[in-house]
Amino acid sequence: MNRLISIELQKIWKNKASKILTLAYFILLSFIALIASIKFDIGPFKFHLAEMGIFNFPFIWHFNTYIATILKLFLAIVIVSMMANEYSYGTLKQNLIDGLSKKEFILSKFLTVVLFAFASTVFVFIMSLILGLSFSSYNEIGIIFSDLDFLLAFFVKLVGFFSLCLFLGILVKRSAFALGFLLVWNIIEAIIRGTLAFKIFPNSDTDEKITQFLPLESMSNLIVNPGPRLSVVKNIGSQMGINTDIDYSVSYFAILIVLIWTFLFIYFSYKLLKKRDL
Repeated sequence: MNRLISIELQKIWKNKASKILTLAYFILLSFIALIASIKFDIGPFKFHLAEMGIFNFPFIWHFNTYIATILKLFLAIVIVSMMANEYSYGTLKQNLIDGLSKKEFILSKFLTVVLFAFASTVFVFIMSLILGLSFSSYNEIGIIFSDLDFLLAFFVKLVGFFSLCLFLGILVKRSAFALGFLLVWNIIEAIIRGTLAFKIFPNSDTDEKITQFLPLESMSNLIVNPGPRLSVVKNIGSQMGINTDIDYSVSYFAILIVLIWTFLFIYFSYKLLKKRDL
């Protein structure tokens, strides 16, 4: 297993574009800390994000994992390129000639996906812990380590999304086309959601019960927008008659759906590679 991961990491590190994107991803993740420095003081209007409670435990686990998922596209490009380069540079065929089986090849890619997701999760955990201990109004141990299931959801979401990117990289063979297909599929899911919500099942939650099984939608459901949880947003919402009292907790059913999709992406990646004439 270590040998397989080592092979993939060497390929990524020797590719200048992949190396830059990987470093940029983790550097941008660290920039979440700069949110704490955003402060406006214009006459009677004072705005300081850190004082709004975004770094309070346990809310910080929800907020930081949600923000961090926005940046996942950087690693998605690395994952897609990682697969596309195998075809462009002929390293896939060379690996197979050198004795690596197709199953081991897919396993090496999936292990790299899991490693990226795990490293991202650990990075967000450490950064959130530091920010929380610096700015949170609540520092009791029980409060600090509550809601850690958002980190689990973050990890599962990244593994699922990167597995989809890996599958698209094998399916399409070209980075640009694979990312374009990902964008098209996102639009297709949006059309499906809109059609179900406004045409077929208006004034009903049936559309949500159906669309929760779509791959990208299921990943999106793992960590919902934490903004309405903030007290200032709740106060504004109550004054405007908007209901912000919804369930923000991690759905383990959504986690199960994403895990099933992850298995399917990896399984069909292997099947596609196995049947394809290289």
